[in-house]
Amino acid sequence: MSVMKVSVDISYYPLKDEFIPHVLDFIHRISKYENIRVQRNGMSTQVFGDYFEVMEMLTKEIHQSFELPHSVFILKVINADLEKHGK
Repeated sequence: MSVMKVSVDISYYPLKDEFIPHVLDFIHRISKYENIRVQRNGMSTQVFGDYFEVMEMLTKEIHQSFELPHSVFILKVINADLEKHGK
């Protein structure tokens, strides 16, 4: 059985005046996962890796971010590793 790779484009919007520290904390937390690659840009963050590992990480870290009331996440999930295959 082959491993399914995914790419996820994440936009995180904590609905608070001071939102930047919350976004940076989320990015810092997801960057600690050894088998998941993270790329940042000015508009969103992309993660690449094994489907089940990425989804488990997202479930855990989004849940932690939801401890902050009124947080919005927008995810685009693609069943390919676009980091390796060129965008």
